[in-house]
Amino acid sequence: MKRLLLVIISLATFSGLAQQTITLEECYRLATQNYPLARQSQLLETQFKLDADAIATAKLPQLNLDAQATYQSDVIEIPIPNSTIEPLNKDQYRATLSINQLIYNGGKTEASLDVKSAELKTKQKQVEVSLYQIKQQINPLYFSILLSQESELLLKAKQTQLEAKLKEVVSGIKYGIILPSSDKVLEAELLKVKQQLQELVSNKEALIETLSSLIDQPLDASTLFQNQIVETQLNDDLNRPELEFYRLKKDEIERSETLISKQNSPNLLGFASGGYGNPGLNMLDNSFQAFYTVGLKLHWNVFDWNSKNKQRKSLAINQDIVDTESETFKLNTNIELNKQQKEIEKMEGIIVSDEAIINLRKEVLQTVDSQLKNGVITSSAYITELTNLYEDENTLVRHKIQLQLAKANYNVIKGQ
Repeated sequence: MKRLLLVIISLATFSGLAQQTITLEECYRLATQNYPLARQSQLLETQFKLDADAIATAKLPQLNLDAQATYQSDVIEIPIPNSTIEPLNKDQYRATLSINQLIYNGGKTEASLDVKSAELKTKQKQVEVSLYQIKQQINPLYFSILLSQESELLLKAKQTQLEAKLKEVVSGIKYGIILPSSDKVLEAELLKVKQQLQELVSNKEALIETLSSLIDQPLDASTLFQNQIVETQLNDDLNRPELEFYRLKKDEIERSETLISKQNSPNLLGFASGGYGNPGLNMLDNSFQAFYTVGLKLHWNVFDWNSKNKQRKSLAINQDIVDTESETFKLNTNIELNKQQKEIEKMEGIIVSDEAIINLRKEVLQTVDSQLKNGVITSSAYITELTNLYEDENTLVRHKIQLQLAKANYNVIKGQ
């Protein structure tokens, strides 16, 4: 069976030279870069800058322009007989421009900006969590394609072996060493192999098309998917982005609590107001006048009906909810890790048995090959043993791919 092994190696080498290649890590990277959700992180950054600028305007002077014209049914009159003071007009006009400048508000503006910053980090980490979960979609697709690719190589190697054997049988029939019609059995088996190849290629193309859409990268049947050894470190340390998300969520809650503590802080403002109207500030002067006022204004909500304490208790409950979600995530993740570790151990044991079975199959096929050449057995008996060897080799390939998939899943679940 050295010839079969050489054929497989030759096919793999030729494919590696002639075809575009891609690895599992490249699929991860492309999905993270090209998946539509990836653009959301930049959108969140832009949104944060707009929100932060809007909050920061509280420190800027606030300008207000007011104008009014009124008609009153009655006005103030001076009850002095024979007074020369004219009564106010019943139609009155006023236009004012006011400027208010915040001087002090107990740090509420900075606390609001801190909350927005914490919210941005939490939302961006949520995007990262969602993108990370795409790896769990990539793994089964990639290794299914890899299995199809490796099975195709084995099937082509079997086809080459059958074609070579057909030439030997035709020659043996010609010289009367091998029974007539033995070549027909081999030809029928070759047709079956071609059918299997067509079905295999069709299934592989469907898988490649799905993966290509997921990573937004052009891939086709000529692409060579690298079968690299997946390394795993079996320990209890988790490095999932979800854990950082829960930490950031708790930080956001803490910053919100800081903002609540500053809500009842006094607001000190400086103000200036200038205007023009009839009457002005001098109510006894019944004419259009310019006027202005300047001063300081203090606003302090002394009693909030215990609203602040209730909001703090609500935030404390949110923090407890985040803690329970974090603990639940760790528990479920460790359960999945244990399941994948058992799968790895199981597949490693099965592969050892597969290799032992294949070695025995190769010995049997060598004997049958010699018997066919000497006309002792028919082609059907040879095909039976060759098919048994192919199926066992295909089983070994499948189990090795399943082992790699289990290791890749373990790494994704663990976050390494």
